Amino acid sequence: MEMKAGPLNAVKQSEGIADKLGIYVKPLTLIHAAPFSQDLRARPARLQKEAIPSPSTRFPIYYTYKPDTMVTSTVLGFPRMGPNRELKKALEAHWAGKISEADLLATAKDLRLKHWKLQKEQGVDVVASNDFSLYDHVLDHSVMFNVIPERYTKFNLSTTETFFAMGRGLQRAATESASAVDVTSQEMVKWFDSNYHFMRPEFSNKTEFKLNTTKPVDEYLEAKAAGIATRPVLLGPVSFLYLGKATKDSTGLETISLLEKLLPVYQELLGKLAEAGAEWVQIDEPILVFDLPENVRAAYKKAYEALASATKPKIMFATYFGELGSNLDVVKGLPVEGIHVDLVRAPQQLDSVLDILNDTQVFSAGVVNGRNIWKTNLEEAVATVQKIAQKIGAERVNVAGSSSFLHTPHTLESETKLPEDVKQWFAFAKEKVRELAVIAKAVAQGPAEVREELEANKKAMAARKASNFATVQAVRERQSKVTGDDYKRKSPFATRKEVQKEKLNLPEFPTTTIGSFPQTKEIRVARQKHTKGELSPEEYEKFIEREIQEVVKFQEECGLDVLVHGEPERSDMSEYFGQRLDGILFTVSGWVQSYGSRCVRPPIIAGDISRPHPMTVKESKYAQSLTDKPMKGMLTGPVTLLRWSFPRDDAPDALQAEQLALALRDEVLDLEAAGIYVIQVDEPALREGLPLRKADWAPYLDWAVKAFQLSTAGVEDRTQIHSHFCYSDFNDIFDSIKALDADVTTIENSKSDMKLLKAFKTGNYEAWVGPGVYDIHSPRVPSVEEIVERAKEMLEVIPRDLLWINPDCGLKTRGWAETKAALINLVEAAKDASVSWDSGFFWIFDGVLFLDSTHGHYGVNITWSNEVLLPYPSTGFWEKRFVGGAPVSNCLFLCLTSCCIDTS
Repeated sequence: MEMKAGPLNAVKQSEGIADKLGIYVKPLTLIHAAPFSQDLRARPARLQKEAIPSPSTRFPIYYTYKPDTMVTSTVLGFPRMGPNRELKKALEAHWAGKISEADLLATAKDLRLKHWKLQKEQGVDVVASNDFSLYDHVLDHSVMFNVIPERYTKFNLSTTETFFAMGRGLQRAATESASAVDVTSQEMVKWFDSNYHFMRPEFSNKTEFKLNTTKPVDEYLEAKAAGIATRPVLLGPVSFLYLGKATKDSTGLETISLLEKLLPVYQELLGKLAEAGAEWVQIDEPILVFDLPENVRAAYKKAYEALASATKPKIMFATYFGELGSNLDVVKGLPVEGIHVDLVRAPQQLDSVLDILNDTQVFSAGVVNGRNIWKTNLEEAVATVQKIAQKIGAERVNVAGSSSFLHTPHTLESETKLPEDVKQWFAFAKEKVRELAVIAKAVAQGPAEVREELEANKKAMAARKASNFATVQAVRERQSKVTGDDYKRKSPFATRKEVQKEKLNLPEFPTTTIGSFPQTKEIRVARQKHTKGELSPEEYEKFIEREIQEVVKFQEECGLDVLVHGEPERSDMSEYFGQRLDGILFTVSGWVQSYGSRCVRPPIIAGDISRPHPMTVKESKYAQSLTDKPMKGMLTGPVTLLRWSFPRDDAPDALQAEQLALALRDEVLDLEAAGIYVIQVDEPALREGLPLRKADWAPYLDWAVKAFQLSTAGVEDRTQIHSHFCYSDFNDIFDSIKALDADVTTIENSKSDMKLLKAFKTGNYEAWVGPGVYDIHSPRVPSVEEIVERAKEMLEVIPRDLLWINPDCGLKTRGWAETKAALINLVEAAKDASVSWDSGFFWIFDGVLFLDSTHGHYGVNITWSNEVLLPYPSTGFWEKRFVGGAPVSNCLFLCLTSCCIDTS
């Protein structure tokens, strides 16, 4: 090591002494040392690079890196939609028949190229390819590997048509050249605990894996032709199988058992990528942040030894969203060339992961948050990466996002309405890519190379910390006065149930919707004009009232029992409230993909939260004035508002949720005072927000349940509280669902099997339940018979006096024609239910046995006599019934569970 004059000359080339000083010198040429506070401009001109301060000493050194010691900046994934949602618009135009498949694919190709170039322009070294999808990256893998259920293959659709049918369903009338198509989509579930949804793969004993498409290779070559070397991204084989499910006709199939059949297809794909020239491939195995069964853990060794034996690029093995924890031993020793971990959500795992690396493995440090929009503290990130470089050598270090930037908006540049003093706190995807480049450059070449950006970042961090926007004393004082009684309803459900039945006078199998009605082009245009000032507040209010009138009129005409106002004034169920609560900011173009073409603009929680004015009372009160039927007030719950926002990173989630709950409590009480006696507080994110490790569930559920209770417990017994949940398996948190103490719980369930509802049968659940009877994410219209059959299945686990009939979710994304047709069928099915869903039972009229048929009853015109000739007091019970529309009282109702009766 060549020594130069300076304070460290006495070291005399002793690496041991340098190590004691906390200075990593092995790969470096030491050229000068000086206190870090010294004016950098005054340093000798011969200095080639800036110093990097060691995190363990305040006496840093200035050095140069050799060419092979550069830290590499890498991107795991980038948003797909484009800065102006170009992909969304092209997709919806294609689905509407306005543009061809070729036009759609051309738009997609153009977006990919722009995104690659944009990232490279930010100075990042490695960008991802195959992170783009027309709908969902997991669905891409299903189609690519031929995991296509038979219900899609029988229609002779093109690959693209099949892809979209699996994602959103397809309903098409027959033509001269093609037969009719009517097929539902696959199940859609949340991607871990994020707000992105993926299409769940369906595996069966008949699944035959093969390489249907070469999308990763094609997009790698596409970038290569543009002069951009990329790192293709694949979902790993173990995660792909584990995240899927077995089809109904393959009961008992463990999807992981298909690994041996799947691996040759991965080997083939990796070989094609290597042949195309890919040096690295990123293989995502995010399920390693779960508690995994032993057979899944064991599958990793088998899978990656098989992949290592094939011709392939180097593998960057990526995990994210949490800590490896108990799965650290699974990763140790895997034959992969690099390992990526999330150091934002799990910074505590850094040392343990570094300790399992072999002498050549690259370490990818996820130090820039891929899930939130706050600026990275670059000083801290640089120190972390410096520590890693000191331990393993800078040439083995990648600087990366904690996860893909898919979960963040495209760029902050479009946000013209955020105050500049606040805007400086944020970084969207484009800005985060630049942060990666800055961190890598600061470590590899020295802070002087990016001094202005480091100084600006430091000032932004200080400004946010000093801001009085974050803490509001009045909010904190109110929180301090919350008592245990604030979480409790006035009476138990059994008492409330009778009061509500008398107040609302609802029929058996009450019908309702989940809240929103179609957001037409006219609504969106009016909202835009109002936002731009082209439509006065008075004009906009009149427009909204006309929309509410139309929605209420249709609901009355089709016969729904509990109505909604349709939410025409709301662009999004979380954004709307974010715009009306103090402490929350909102964006102009902060769009994030939720699923398919659906994008949302999450609010930004930036300070303590309070409600300055009522948020929904005016519209709900107006809607109630139009009808004698109950009108349902619609609110988004505190946990969902928190989870569907970009939350603060400087305050606990529990504190933010409690503040939201108090704001919503005020709104609930104002709705009740305005005569709204059915109030829905949606909590679709309560289950999906569970921590990924079960050991962390209890504290989360404690504050999440309390937040809902605090929101709703202030009302009188007569007021019926509804809640709604999406994509949720409640069986493992059922006690928490019961603890919410909602009067009616509606559930998105149409794509799930009945096992998700078993807890309502076994868990002594006494309140009303409304599992969704049809999928609102698909444009297809369910038939009456389909809804009837679905509800019959529900009656196997839910008592008939507790069952509500409703769609899966809100109808905002659907068109009016399909919405009307579907709801008319829903109401008809519910009416049919009140007279026909007693299959498996019989009645005795004047001593004559009358049996159920599938769609009605024998003896529908018989007049009842009070005389019962066949006594079955030990097996029967008395209740009022309707048979074929004729009222029947004192009917002896017997169950035929094991009888065989000759009806001839």
